[in-house]
Amino acid sequence: MSRILPRSTPLAEGVEPAAVRRLIDSLDRIEDVHSVLVLRHGRVIAEGGWHPHTADRPHVMFSVSKSFTSTAVGIAVHEGLLTVDDSVLDLLPDDAPADPGEHLRAMRVRDLLTMTTGHSASTMEGIDRTISLPGDGWARAILAQPVEHQPGTRFVYNTGATYLLSAILHRLTGERLLDYLTPRLLAPLGITHATWEQDPDGIDTGGFGLTITIEEMAAFGQLYLQGGVWEGKQLVPAEWVAAATVKQVENGPGDSPDWSQGYGYQFWQCRHGAYRADGAFGQYILVWPEKDMVITTTSGLSDLASVPEAVWDAFLRDDAWATPADIGAATPQPDEAAPLELALPTPAGAESTPVEDSLLGVTYDLEPNPRGFSALTLGRDADGRTEVVFTVEGVDHVVSFGHEEWSPGTSALLGAPADVATAAAWTDELTLRGRMIFLGTPFELRLELRFSGEDVAVLVDQNVAFGQRGLLDVSGEARRT
Repeated sequence: MSRILPRSTPLAEGVEPAAVRRLIDSLDRIEDVHSVLVLRHGRVIAEGGWHPHTADRPHVMFSVSKSFTSTAVGIAVHEGLLTVDDSVLDLLPDDAPADPGEHLRAMRVRDLLTMTTGHSASTMEGIDRTISLPGDGWARAILAQPVEHQPGTRFVYNTGATYLLSAILHRLTGERLLDYLTPRLLAPLGITHATWEQDPDGIDTGGFGLTITIEEMAAFGQLYLQGGVWEGKQLVPAEWVAAATVKQVENGPGDSPDWSQGYGYQFWQCRHGAYRADGAFGQYILVWPEKDMVITTTSGLSDLASVPEAVWDAFLRDDAWATPADIGAATPQPDEAAPLELALPTPAGAESTPVEDSLLGVTYDLEPNPRGFSALTLGRDADGRTEVVFTVEGVDHVVSFGHEEWSPGTSALLGAPADVATAAAWTDELTLRGRMIFLGTPFELRLELRFSGEDVAVLVDQNVAFGQRGLLDVSGEARRT
């Protein structure tokens, strides 16, 4: 994969290598960071992925997408297509209710950007995202919802507001958001892997759905750190960068300090003069102007505050920064830091069990469950790896698990085929634990099979989820032949 950003070493950019190591060690203790890239003075001083994740694989961004949508709005404002004070209903006349209320009539583009639309909750909730009838798409469904408060008066995190921005740009430009951004932003930055989920009407979802690599994330952050300038060209108006990345509205109190520092135009304020693009489960582009740094991560986290805390702990120390004397006294340095060698742990335990002969080839019929898992069979594949065959809605899904290493493969166990990596181990004679990581996403499945006589207990959980993390908790009985 071609590089976008120049490389260097921590010390050459005035950072003590011990501070970078402190950050990496902290991230390594967090379950599960997938990749990290650190920039200082516009140069990469640390990068790596936690195997089986790799830094060059595009990763789902979730709400980092919002900051890209905001950027598109800023470019469109500069091109004269709209202003932040334009009426939302004037820009989406075909989606307006027949009798809009006073608050809806008062809603402006600025209110969409700052998540102050006047709604009491996110307007994406309850929308059927799979079906759209002519004249009855997502925008119409969002605008039909009650606007309980005067726009501009209160912050409510609202992905539907960002979708409306995308719908507005789609109408004004006649093209999808991704296509609008490509020549103006993505191509100049060297972002070549971007994809964006669309609604049933072909409108990019705006508030989520973007997929890019971690270096592409970092390039976007560096662009903002440089005031919208890239290779001498002003890609994003400087005044938009300034407005988007300062506190436009109060958004606290939050669960942690970095979630209550204020909100800009689809950017979150952080402590210590930093700001960030922020996606669910730990997708971060943290821009820290005071230190001339950009720190990006992809993750599958439930403790969202852990990454910013790791950054502050690593670099808010006097010993984090190298002096010219330190640099001059150092032994000769390489031109760039080597990629970090990192890995997620595989399940600990034995490769096989003493009672394996009594378990292999036995099919267990599972009790009825909402997920449609009806049976499983334990076996060994041609390479000797532990194999579990899950029968779901009448279809067999074969999963081979590595031991003390991640086994790559493809699985449609949860729907569409996806690239995965798997590993498993016997934690005792009758208990098999496994992990199935969905590469390029925050998600993984954690499996436990507990055998007892003719029975098996099956637990399948997700590491993170927007709803319940428990997917399966059922018993099964050996099939009689």
